[in-house]
Amino acid sequence: MNKNQVKGRAKEAKGKVKEVAGKVTGNESMEHKGKAEKHGGKAEAKYGDIKSDVKKATQ
Repeated sequence: MNKNQVKGRAKEAKGKVKEVAGKVTGNESMEHKGKAEKHGGKAEAKYGDIKSDVKKATQ
């Protein structure tokens, strides 16, 4: 795993926690921020996956 994969998955998990906390408390702002963070984390993790695949393919 490279650092983008790790950071992305951590952000994804943190965003999911915020999203759920927002739903539970009825705080729509927190819920939306959590969703945004979760999707940003997914994107970073995907970038890390692609980066890893390219590195493996060029070795």
